[in-house]
Amino acid sequence: MRPRRSVLYMPGANTRALEKARGLDCDSIIFDLEDAVAPDAKSVARDAVAAAVAEGGYGSRERVLRINALDTPWGEADLAAALKMDVDAVLVPKIEDQQQLDQVYKAFDRVDSHTTLWIMVETPRGVLQCERLIADNPRVAVLVMGTSDLTQELRARHTQDRQPMLAAFGHCLLVARAHDRVILDGVHLDFRNESTFRAACVQGRELGFDGKTLIHPSQIDICNEVFGPSDAEVEDARFVKAAWDEAQRAGKGVAVVGGRLVENLHAVEADRVLAFAAVIANRASSPETGR
Repeated sequence: MRPRRSVLYMPGANTRALEKARGLDCDSIIFDLEDAVAPDAKSVARDAVAAAVAEGGYGSRERVLRINALDTPWGEADLAAALKMDVDAVLVPKIEDQQQLDQVYKAFDRVDSHTTLWIMVETPRGVLQCERLIADNPRVAVLVMGTSDLTQELRARHTQDRQPMLAAFGHCLLVARAHDRVILDGVHLDFRNESTFRAACVQGRELGFDGKTLIHPSQIDICNEVFGPSDAEVEDARFVKAAWDEAQRAGKGVAVVGGRLVENLHAVEADRVLAFAAVIANRASSPETGR
C-alpha cells in the first residue's frame, strides 16, 4: 500500500523547482518532460531531470517521469533516458491502444527494466479502451486522468461541478477497481482558489479516486488532508474493527457500532483505513522523507 494522495507535476526544465521538490510533503513527484516544457527546451529538461534524479535527495517520495508521446520528435529519446534513470515509474501520455503500449514494452525489454508503467487517460478513445489496456497489461499500475485534454477533446467546458467529466470518471473508476489499479484525478487549474480546489478534491475522493495530480505546491496540504483518512475516520475504523472482532469471537455474523450494522465488508474497509493511516504515519516519521 503506497500513498498517492498528492502527486505533483514538476516542470523538467525548471532546476529550481526540481530542487524545491526535495522538501515538499507530496507523496509522488512527476518530473514532467511533456506539457510543462517548451519544444525548444525538451532536451535541456531531459538532462536536468536526469541530473536531479541522479543527485537524489527525494526521500520516500515516489519518482515518476512523464515522457512525451512516442509519436512526437522527443518521445523515443525520453523513453530511452527514462530507462537509464532511477525512477519508480514512467508516465506515458495519450495512450489509446495496445500498439502504443507495445512500443513501450519493447524499450523496457531491451534493458530488462522492472520500472512500472503509468498511463494518461485523456482522450475519448483512451477512456473507451482503458479496460482492455488494463486487463491485458498487468505492468500498468496507475491510471492518470488527463482532464484538461479530455475536456478539449470532448468539446466540453470547464465547470466547477465537473459535470462534463462524470461519465468518463465513472467508466475509468469502474475499470480501475475491477482490475485493482490505482487511479488519480486530474489537475485543478485554478490553483490559487483554495475553496474550488478543496471542493474538487472532496468530489474526487467521494467518487473513489486514490489521489489527485497537482500543478502547484500550495495544493499539497489540502490534497493530503482530503485524500488521507481523518482522525475521526481512523478512530471509527478502530471501533468497527474492535466490534467486529468481538462479534466474531462470540460467533455472531454482525456487530453494531453507534447504532450502525457492521458486517464483514465494513471490517475489511476498516482494516484498509487503519493500514493506510499506518503507512502515512510511518512515512511522516521516517528520516528518508527528506523533511
